[in-house]
Amino acid sequence: MTVRTRFAPSPTGLLHVGNIRTALHNWLWAKKHGGEFWLRIDDTDAERSEERFVESIRADLGWLGLTIDGEARQSARFALYEARFDQLRAAGRVYPAYETQAELDLKRKIAAGRGLPPLYDRAALALTDADRAALEAEGVRPHWRFKLDHDRPIVWDDLIRGPQRFDAKTMSDPVIRRADGSWLYMLPSAIDDAEMAITHVVRGEDHVSNTALQLQMFDAMGAAPPAFAHEALLTGSEGKLSKRLGSLGVAHFRESGIEPEAVRALLARIGTSDPVEPLVDTDALVAGFDFSRFGRAPARFDEAELAAVNTRIVHQLDVAHVADRLPAGMGQAEWEAVRPNLTRIDEAGEWWRVIEGPITTERDPADAEFLAQAAGIAATLDWSAEPWGALTAALKAASGRSGKALFLPLRRALTGLDHGPDMKALLPLIGRDRAIARLS
Repeated sequence: MTVRTRFAPSPTGLLHVGNIRTALHNWLWAKKHGGEFWLRIDDTDAERSEERFVESIRADLGWLGLTIDGEARQSARFALYEARFDQLRAAGRVYPAYETQAELDLKRKIAAGRGLPPLYDRAALALTDADRAALEAEGVRPHWRFKLDHDRPIVWDDLIRGPQRFDAKTMSDPVIRRADGSWLYMLPSAIDDAEMAITHVVRGEDHVSNTALQLQMFDAMGAAPPAFAHEALLTGSEGKLSKRLGSLGVAHFRESGIEPEAVRALLARIGTSDPVEPLVDTDALVAGFDFSRFGRAPARFDEAELAAVNTRIVHQLDVAHVADRLPAGMGQAEWEAVRPNLTRIDEAGEWWRVIEGPITTERDPADAEFLAQAAGIAATLDWSAEPWGALTAALKAASGRSGKALFLPLRRALTGLDHGPDMKALLPLIGRDRAIARLS
């Protein structure tokens, strides 16, 4: 069996961090088993679906490095849905219902007033052919419900939640099609998973009851269901569901200087018993991905933690990986010198300006003689060797200074800053002439 997963967003908006996590986990599971990861655009809602969102979904997955092995669109599969619908209707598993939304709301209120669950009472099943004809003659168009089998429990072994059991009698027959003929989520998704030979569905725990309903749909169609993994939803760093999580997506991460490797590293591990590690290599993430490591507690997403992971990722990236984002003229030596001081790639430009100049410095008058002495020594050094060590050793002997009194005035004069990259690596990049000029 070829493992095949799918990521099935609706193109009604931009992907947010929760969507990204779902896509990543589907991709990791497929890759771990040498399988396929498919993108399915769930665009049955013609009014709200937009092509620009389809394009942004593809672009976001590409930026994250989640390569897809195939793509499908629900809007191209309506004939398939119609055929399955007709089969289910002929088998008595789909039936028309004529209640208006107001009537359904009233039924729910009455049930609540009696302390009963808001279940649909299947009144539509009691209608005769004459009743239905009369309603349609009055212009009432039916919506359509899937008829649940109340005679047996719904059970499955969830890859994260373990054994699951639902009593169909406690669930309403789900509406699968609106009165205008448009489709709701439930049935087309089940049809597609069957027809696309999806073997595993990874999604949030808010879909657990949907899975119970869809398992009966798979059975009614005579199709083997995929295995399901329902993971705990993301919460904010404060430990509760946050509206902000719905606004955090690839655009935000890119604007914040976050690398895709950092997003992958964090989202692959939060919610599991494994530590978050700054893994650049996706093979390592794939090898360690295991649903048995996931817990039931909400997974906390913290932007500060993402930023910390990003810093550790940046410190591992080689110059070839970042060359197109570095200032013109900045090469491997410069990158390796400044990389340990970066939290984002774009900060390299600030250090390039320190190397190239001009810089602005504030000098303590008490250091004037010392820096003049340093300039004189710098002019005599062999700059093809290791100038920083030679400069500081000679200055220590000549001035009697050591420690902070020796090093800090030199750093300030040479870079204009109190801190920064190792001067042993930085000074040769500043070069002889610029160094002498700055010391002078």
